[in-house]
Amino acid sequence: MGHPFPIREIARQAGLSEATVDRVLNGRGGVRESTAQEVHRAIADLDRQRTQVRLVGRTFMVDVVVQAPERFSTAVRAALEAELPHLHPAVVRCRFHFRETGPAAEQVRALDRIARRGSQGVILKAPDVPEVTAAVGRLTAAGIPVVTLVTDLPASGRLGYAGSDNRAAGATAAYLTGQWLGDRPGNVLTSLSSGFFRNEEEREMGFRSVMRARHPERSLVEIAGGQGLDATQYDLVRAALEREPEIRAVYSIGGGNDATLRAFADLGRACAVFIAHDLDHDNTRLLREHRLSAVLHHDLRHDLREACHAVMRFHGALPPAGPLLPSAIQVVTPYNMPARTGG
Repeated sequence: MGHPFPIREIARQAGLSEATVDRVLNGRGGVRESTAQEVHRAIADLDRQRTQVRLVGRTFMVDVVVQAPERFSTAVRAALEAELPHLHPAVVRCRFHFRETGPAAEQVRALDRIARRGSQGVILKAPDVPEVTAAVGRLTAAGIPVVTLVTDLPASGRLGYAGSDNRAAGATAAYLTGQWLGDRPGNVLTSLSSGFFRNEEEREMGFRSVMRARHPERSLVEIAGGQGLDATQYDLVRAALEREPEIRAVYSIGGGNDATLRAFADLGRACAVFIAHDLDHDNTRLLREHRLSAVLHHDLRHDLREACHAVMRFHGALPPAGPLLPSAIQVVTPYNMPARTGG
C-alpha cells in the first residue's frame, strides 16, 4: 500500500517491531490478521497526524485507551487530533486503543501491553474496577503517567483527572428536569450505560439528590447495562416504559438516545423532557431536530489539551502547575448550539 512514512515511524505508531511492519507491508505472511490491521490503523493515524510527524522537537508518544460507544470514541479522536498542532513546545503523537464493551480483562491486557513496550503517557477512560486500578498502578510504577478522561479512577494513583464535575452535572440535569416538567405529573427514567463508570455514578447521585430535595413526589426509574448501544438500550427502555406508565421524562447518563426515543415512539408515549450528555454526532442531530430538550456538554478539546499538558509537565516539558480543574458544564439547547459540534 502506498504511504509516505518510514517503516520506523509506522512501527513506533503501531507499537510493533520494524520487522513485523515490513512483513505486513510487503505481504510476506506469518503475521496475524489483527496485527496487520494494527499496521494499517497506524498508517491511517499517521496520515491524520501528518503535521505532527513533520515537526521537529521533543516528541511524546501518548496512548489513548477508551471504552465507550463508537460515537464517543470518534469524538475523542477528532478532538485530540484537532488539538495536536497547538501543543507546543513539544510534539505529541497518539496511538488509539478503542473498544465499545467487553470484560475488564481486555482493557487490562491493553494497559499491560503499553506498560511492557513503553509510552510517555496514557489518557484513559475506563470502568472503576479493581483490575483496572491495579493495571494503572503497574503503569505508574513503570514511570508512565496516566490521566483519566471524563470518568475518574481516584484510587489508582493516576496523575490527574481531565473532565467535568459529574455530580454538579447531574444536579444541573435535575434542576432543568424539574423546571421544565413544572406542575405536570410524571416520573423520570434515569439511564446508565453501566454500573462501573464513576462519572455515571456521580451524575446519578447528583441528579437523585436534587430530585429528592426539590421534587420528592416524582419517582425515579433506573435502568443500567445498555452500554450506550442502541440494540440493548431499546429493550431496556421499552421494558421500563411497559412497567411504568407514568414515565414522562428521561435523564440519559450513558447514551443510546436514538434507541430510547424509538422505544417511546413505538409505544405511543410522549417524552416531555429529555436531558442528555455530550454533543457527539447523534446528540447534535437529535438536538437540532428538537428531540432532546438539552445536552449537558463539556469541551473535549479542553479536557484533552489539559491531559496532554499534564503528561508534558510530568516529563518536565512545561513548568509545574496546580491540579487539573474541572471543565465547565455547558447547557446546550437547540437555540445556542456551538457553531462547530460533533454533527
